[in-house]
Amino acid sequence: MKNRFLPFCSIALVISSVFAASMASAANNDDGIVVYNAQHENLTKSWVDEFTKETGIKVTLRNGGDTELGNQIVQEGKVSPADVFLTENSPAMTLVDNANLFAPLDADTLKQVPAQFRPAHGRWIGIAARSTVFVYNPTKISAAQLPASMMDLAKPEWKGRWAASPSGADFQAIVSAMLTLKGEKATLDWLKAMKTNFVPYKGNSTVLKAVNAGQIDGGVIYHYYYFVDQAKTGENSKNTQLHYFRHQDPGAFVSISGGGVLASSKHQKQAQAFIKWITGKTGQDMLRTNTAFEYAVGVGAASNAKLVPLNQLDAPKVEPSALNSKKVNELMTEAGLL
Repeated sequence: MKNRFLPFCSIALVISSVFAASMASAANNDDGIVVYNAQHENLTKSWVDEFTKETGIKVTLRNGGDTELGNQIVQEGKVSPADVFLTENSPAMTLVDNANLFAPLDADTLKQVPAQFRPAHGRWIGIAARSTVFVYNPTKISAAQLPASMMDLAKPEWKGRWAASPSGADFQAIVSAMLTLKGEKATLDWLKAMKTNFVPYKGNSTVLKAVNAGQIDGGVIYHYYYFVDQAKTGENSKNTQLHYFRHQDPGAFVSISGGGVLASSKHQKQAQAFIKWITGKTGQDMLRTNTAFEYAVGVGAASNAKLVPLNQLDAPKVEPSALNSKKVNELMTEAGLL
């Protein structure tokens, strides 16, 4: 008959393994915070490095795209390992917020960002911003020929003359703003005309390169692609200029990058401290010198001097939490763009 009892040394080994696993689990639980990051990696890393240096709180980054990480958090639900979610555009924040997965942010944190750069409910906050622009090649389009409104790109005279990256979260955020400002019918009509008129490219950088090379007259992108390239060699932007639509046009939309603390986080104090830090003076000052060339949104914070000041963009007023990525996907699919 086989001995049902483990030898003492085996029992000791099992106990030792269980204890080690328990200690490792405890260490992981106390080992700082996990940030699901859809923001520019270099920008977030600079924030993280300085935050950890000042506070001693370790931050582990898991990088991905807006939609990818937003959907992942929703799928993970209350068991998500994420403590904080950062995005480039706000529709992904709304996706997570609509699933009731964010904790309210501290009042002192909310005070650091003006009301127009954060949703009224206070469950997430703006951490940076980017402006919609029309990049164009002046050898193809004169200043007098530029579209007065982004809505004009639906007109027949723009057929085959402009580009965009419809599959990206950037462009879909712009369409979300149009939906909020112009309504469903006008947005769908515009998207259908876009399908006829535009030339698709994958990624805003590719649009910029195509305009620069004279392959296409112009394109709808965010401002910082131009400035990032200019700060390097300028080889992909030297033949281009930026047109700002202003006049509260949908094409003057300023997209808010968001930050929020997951309600399921077991490190609420540290996670709240991180969001407070990046929206505070030091975190926002870093946007002024960082090579991401995004706008600072903190109260009194200055953006990079090369950028057109936010208060001169005459952007439309859009409630960040109203941007509806699900409906935009439906409309873009109906128009044949996705």
